[in-house]
Amino acid sequence: MSGPADPDLSAAFARPDWLLRLNAVARDLAPHPDRLVPLSPESLLEAAAANTELDDFGSDDFREPLAVLCRSLAEESEATLMGQLLARGDLLNLLENRARLVAARAQIPAVAEESVAQPIFIVGLPRSGTSILHELLARDPRLRAPLSWEAHSPCPSPGDLAAGPGVRDPDWERACIERADNIFTFWNELVPAYATMHEMGARIPCECIWLTAHSFRSEEFLGRNRVPSYGAWLAGADLGPAYAIHRELLELLQWQRPTERWLLKAPSHMMALPALFAEYPDARIIQTHRDPVQIMGSSVNLLRALCWMRSESADPELIKASFAGEGLAARLFAALDFRDTPGAPAGAFQDVRFADLMADPLAAVARI
Repeated sequence: MSGPADPDLSAAFARPDWLLRLNAVARDLAPHPDRLVPLSPESLLEAAAANTELDDFGSDDFREPLAVLCRSLAEESEATLMGQLLARGDLLNLLENRARLVAARAQIPAVAEESVAQPIFIVGLPRSGTSILHELLARDPRLRAPLSWEAHSPCPSPGDLAAGPGVRDPDWERACIERADNIFTFWNELVPAYATMHEMGARIPCECIWLTAHSFRSEEFLGRNRVPSYGAWLAGADLGPAYAIHRELLELLQWQRPTERWLLKAPSHMMALPALFAEYPDARIIQTHRDPVQIMGSSVNLLRALCWMRSESADPELIKASFAGEGLAARLFAALDFRDTPGAPAGAFQDVRFADLMADPLAAVARI
């Protein structure tokens, strides 16, 4: 938490006075913020086990990325006290969900028998219309998009699952929705300008990175935190475990509330199409297209606002390296190269131009 706030961001994304005072006091009290807010894997696992009364977190393939992420948060993030608190909350939530997921699948073998057939994935560069298209297609009653509150709280406690398939405790659901809405409202209080950039809400469809984050192999952490060494690790990581837990979470959500077909979305899928099709061979892909020059500034500003909620510094050059210029080109060519490979699924892709979607949304949907 060293160093003064970024003056450029202070002007663009003014923080409320109470937050400035809180972070200032924390800088004076604790030169080593991890002494106030522990972020070691050991402390997180111990707390998650205590909170859930469960100690089985599933396959150990999450432990290496969790350790890399925690180290990057401690050494590189320049997190404020609020940033440390938010990061610990995120990681605890994911670990608790993992433990509950393992318990649910052990308690109810039928969860693993759910069929996730021909899921539809929307992919495209950030700010290329993926969110608009996701929400528009989700209006079709035959399709189901995971909602933000479901990604944050996908797993009831073992006792709450006893009611059987297709039954959710309405009190539990209301509490989960309220908790998620409180989080998003708080984000907007930390950086009020964020609300003008991207709508958030408990009942709004979420990106798949919220699901893959349970593997600790997800771009979700890059969007929220300044963690370059974790980003470097993720760039070369096996993403198989991310899509495996993605499916397990969909199976549990589908067991709770049956659906005909899943509608999913994340720009990050562009870099992971081989892993996606390895897990979902019958997947269908809708790829949005927009001039990258028109979206770079918007993408960088959005990610800087997210990072500014938690850090004393949100280096635009660091963000541009992954989410603008060459970073966007790498995503685009990764998807195009996969589509050109001889083994790419024939007929699995549908292209949508952003300009066409904006000019006549219903006609664009009809073509899809």
